[in-house]
Amino acid sequence: MIKKKRTIGITDFIDIPAANIEHLPCKVDTGADNCAIHCERARIKEINGEEHLVFKLLDRRHPLYSGKEIMIKNFREIRIKSSFGDYEIRYQVKLTFKLFNEEFTAPFNLSNRKSMKYPVLLGRKFLSKKFIVDVSKRNLSDKT
Repeated sequence: MIKKKRTIGITDFIDIPAANIEHLPCKVDTGADNCAIHCERARIKEINGEEHLVFKLLDRRHPLYSGKEIMIKNFREIRIKSSFGDYEIRYQVKLTFKLFNEEFTAPFNLSNRKSMKYPVLLGRKFLSKKFIVDVSKRNLSDKT
């Protein structure tokens, strides 16, 4: 059985329960491979001989900043090519979030998006097979 794809607009909102963040604005970006989220000061902490990534989403100046520290054992370091052609190493973690009152888990690149309008990007690897993007629409999950 083929599952019907839901329509999503160019912007929307997600909730991230693990960080106590609700109604976080995001941009739907079909030009980006992966999802990305604003994060500052991610660090590796060794606990019982195992590496954990410790981070807080957003930053103190963001109105939805919760200050909740997240610790994840399963993470990766990936090499990202920016739109300017530069390469940068970033951490990638799987985050569970809510969109359209449905729970999803997807890989997110942790990056400094402080100067960007949207702290979250939803990339095409997450969007494919789940959503059709209608760029004339916005915030469709608020209407469900």
